Amino acid sequence: MTRIVYLHGFSSSPQSSKARFFAEKFHAAGVPFVAPQLDQGHFETLTISGQLTVVEQAVDGGPVVLMGSSLGGYLAALYAARHVPDVEKLVLMAPAFRFPSRWKARFSEQELATWKARGSMPFFHYGYNEERELGYQLIEDAAKYEGEPSFPQPALILHGRNDDVVPAAASEQFAQRHPNAQLRLLDSGHELTDVTGELWALTAVFLAM
Repeated sequence: MTRIVYLHGFSSSPQSSKARFFAEKFHAAGVPFVAPQLDQGHFETLTISGQLTVVEQAVDGGPVVLMGSSLGGYLAALYAARHVPDVEKLVLMAPAFRFPSRWKARFSEQELATWKARGSMPFFHYGYNEERELGYQLIEDAAKYEGEPSFPQPALILHGRNDDVVPAAASEQFAQRHPNAQLRLLDSGHELTDVTGELWALTAVFLAM
């Protein structure tokens, strides 16, 4: 079966519980699976462009199935829209559509000004289990990208009805405008870690495993 490339979320890592869950499932099924570290160990200099370069290296010409969680889902959509022959299908979990505008809207004008003036701001990084500085260049670089990437490949979107980070309405609206994307809403929040069995069952059907 086609190789799986898994893209973790913001301030996460390839050691996240979902990444490890899917790694075990796909390895047990004999399916090649890779989950690159999207910040390459340099969280402070994180950008969308830099992460897309890491994705390109992991895809390595394809074809692959891209899986992504939250920001990783947004990155998967961006990449698939720009590298159509390299990506067969997408599985997007709580994808952070409209990331550039949604992320910027999280902060007040004063907070953004302070962040820009300081150059960086601390964020809790779940992969490192500690606060790490993040440079303002993430905001500036993200502005270069569209909020809802249009890709032609078949996609499965899995989203929690109770998501308070990326509301499910974002995925509902995306699916309405993109007939190649099928949406499944689950009784869960943003992390989806309490419905991994359902995630796997729906993914396996979508990938015809």
